[in-house]
Amino acid sequence: MAQVHDVAVVGGGLLGASIAWGLARLGQKVVVLDEGDAVRRASRANFALVWVQGKGAGMPPYANWSVEASRQWPGFAEALEEQTGLDVHYQRPGGFHICLNEDELAARQRVVEGMYAQGAPEGYGLEMTSREDLEKALPEIGPEVVGASYSPHDGHVNSLRTFRALHEGLRAFGADYRPDHMVDAIEPQPGGGFVLHTEQGRVEAAKVVLAAGNGNERLAPHVGLFAPMMPTRGQIIVTERVRPFLHYPLGTLRQTDEGTVMIGDSKEDVLDDGETRVPVSTVMADRARRTFPLLNRLNVVRTWSGIRVMTRDGFPVYDQSASAPGAFVACCHSGVTLASMHALDLARRIRDGGLGGALAPFSARRFADAPETLLNSDAAA
Repeated sequence: MAQVHDVAVVGGGLLGASIAWGLARLGQKVVVLDEGDAVRRASRANFALVWVQGKGAGMPPYANWSVEASRQWPGFAEALEEQTGLDVHYQRPGGFHICLNEDELAARQRVVEGMYAQGAPEGYGLEMTSREDLEKALPEIGPEVVGASYSPHDGHVNSLRTFRALHEGLRAFGADYRPDHMVDAIEPQPGGGFVLHTEQGRVEAAKVVLAAGNGNERLAPHVGLFAPMMPTRGQIIVTERVRPFLHYPLGTLRQTDEGTVMIGDSKEDVLDDGETRVPVSTVMADRARRTFPLLNRLNVVRTWSGIRVMTRDGFPVYDQSASAPGAFVACCHSGVTLASMHALDLARRIRDGGLGGALAPFSARRFADAPETLLNSDAAA
């Protein structure tokens, strides 16, 4: 007889690994079904920010969820290091969104005011910063910088080390990680539980969590769920190492714990991540050197493109199935920022079998074309 697991997590990237780690930490018998490192993971192409400011504009629950994720990150990073010995280099000094002209400054002011107008979370702390005050925090800024917004909740991390720590932790917890196990079909069983079909054979589990990034759109209907995705492409530039000068992450610039500088913020509809586009990189690099002129003398050592995991409206989707009890779906762009919540909060909710309360607004029922089975369901209420 096939081995039955408590939970099968489909997807072993940052999202799936965070949820699986959280479930295994709670004593669940977890199997992770993953395509493996041969795929171009969003987890390996991200910018590694734990970013709060501006998140949730138009959806207050997402702002609350992001602030709480930032608050949970120190404990999450500590738990990973205690278990695996790996320091993920999480830092939360606060972060800036730089404005290079008065129009940008006015637009950013409107964003800040809009966040408070919709009901910002308690202790949100987002504020505008003058050029004079910005120079005290970032003395190397260029003459074109006129100001910025600042959030005390923003930070960054070594995301690749976080990814490694999660997988090391899964092994330590006894989770069953199976690469090269792309899931082709999922069958809910009449008596409960699921059979997942892969080219390597079938897997049985009492519950299933879809955390397969943009692949969730294909898999969700198998278990009566809906995952409307609209991925975009982004590019990143990495410079050679330089002396520490950037002690706060920016929305488009960060200095890593290794001393390199990462530059990125492009959003493109092209979904081919096999090559980078020089015109896009040129715009990114130009804005970076205008922000910090010292970047002019640095060499670029790496550049890459990656496909973002993005829902149709940009906000996370968390749902559970009414027609196939025990099936859950999780979709989000902010896999780094929200990793702490996925591991410490979402995993517990999945174990306990309910995504109501704070997660109810994230149901895909908010989309006009959600299927009737979802619209008529009270499973996530």
